[in-house]
Amino acid sequence: MYPESDLLPISALQHLIFCPRQCALIHIERIWMENQFTAEGRILHERVHSPEARRKGVVRVEYALPLRSLRLGLAGVADVIEFHGLGPKRGRGAEEPYPVEYKRGKPKSDDSDLIQLCAQAMCLEEMLGVSVPEGALFYGRERRRTKVQFDDGLRRGTEECAKLLHGIVASGMTPAPAYGRKCGKCSLMEACLPKPCGGRRPVSRYLSAILEEQE
Repeated sequence: MYPESDLLPISALQHLIFCPRQCALIHIERIWMENQFTAEGRILHERVHSPEARRKGVVRVEYALPLRSLRLGLAGVADVIEFHGLGPKRGRGAEEPYPVEYKRGKPKSDDSDLIQLCAQAMCLEEMLGVSVPEGALFYGRERRRTKVQFDDGLRRGTEECAKLLHGIVASGMTPAPAYGRKCGKCSLMEACLPKPCGGRRPVSRYLSAILEEQE
C-alpha cells in the first residue's frame, strides 16, 4: 500500500508504455510541451471533465469522478463512469460501475489505452468494494465504443506497469533516448533530442534494472 503522498497519475502509465524516457521527462524532470496531438486530446477531455451527474434510464452517469488506488499507488480523474442498475434480483439500488475513457484518435497498436482503463477499474473496485468486469474506450476518429474486458492478464499487466512506474520515479533517473518512428508524434521532441543525444544503453536493460530494485 502506498501513502497518499506517493500516488502517481494514472495517465503516467500511458507515458511509460509509449516511451520510458518521455515518462521520466514528464514525471521526474517536470518537463511538458504541447503539440497538435496533446492539444486535441486536452480539448476533448476538457469537454468531458465537467463534474456533474446525469441519468439515462437505469444508468447513472458521473463525469470527472476522482479515482485512487493505494494498492497500485495511482490517482486520477475518470472521463465518464456509468453506473448500471443491476435490477431487483441483485438488490434494490445495486449498481455496477462501467468506466468509459475518451481518446482523440484511433485504437493504438500497444496496450496503453487498455491498461489506463483497467487501472481506472481497479481504482473503482478498491474505492467502492465492488467488481468492475468491463469498460469501454471511445475513439474520436471512429466515433464508437470499443468494449474492454478486464481479464486476469490485463490486470497483471496493469499491476506490473504501475510497479515499474513507481520504480522509475523513485530512481530519479531518466533513461537515455532511443530514436524511433514514434518520436515524431512526441510533444517533447525538442526537449528529448533523441537523435543527437541517443545513448547506447538499451531501454530494456534500464527497465530490467528498475524492476530488480523493486523486488
